[in-house]
Amino acid sequence: MSSSLFVAGTDTGIGKTHAACTLIHALRATGQSVCGMKPVASGCIETVDGLRNEDALALQAASAPSPVYDDINPVALREPLSPHLAAAHAGVTIALPPLHAAYQKLRTRYDTVVVEGVGGWRVPLAPGLLASALPKAWDLPVVLVVGLRLGCLNHAMLSTEAILADDCRLVGWIGNCIDPAMAAIEENIATLRASLPAPCLGILPHGLPPERASHLLDLAPLRF
Repeated sequence: MSSSLFVAGTDTGIGKTHAACTLIHALRATGQSVCGMKPVASGCIETVDGLRNEDALALQAASAPSPVYDDINPVALREPLSPHLAAAHAGVTIALPPLHAAYQKLRTRYDTVVVEGVGGWRVPLAPGLLASALPKAWDLPVVLVVGLRLGCLNHAMLSTEAILADDCRLVGWIGNCIDPAMAAIEENIATLRASLPAPCLGILPHGLPPERASHLLDLAPLRF
């Protein structure tokens, strides 16, 4: 039976891809076929194969068996802007049906699909369409990635409130040590554990590659 997860972040640049790739490796270690997906990506570069996004390429490399790029990143946008702006500048309209078609294709081919969001929970994709529409439309349980740096407590709590307000299921959170010099990091982690209404799936050390960090994640709360 196919399963899926949505990986959300407390902000942009806090390590959603790193956490998603780590999740993929951890799930693969259980014997599953697992694929990452980045439905919408901005900041893509032109290659001989077309526009390619660094995060989507990392998800593709972590997946097994390896998926077709266009399936994991159906909307690739050149400019490193909020997706609704990058799309408007490119003359593209982001809509749910093409994203859903790509997602459904992956669901039929893999035991688990790890869908990575873009930016934070309520980043706009198009007029009237937010990034949060994807987990809502596809009924995906949400894993929140918290970038461990000054300000993370506020960002994590506000993101959690937004996820729950949208009637989505927060099944766990992952702390990603993006600032190795963060003051009182253990106390901040303890505060997050006490404050967030979902279990901590793991804390990812700074600089440790996903394939080596995967053993640090606890998948039990995900019920895979």
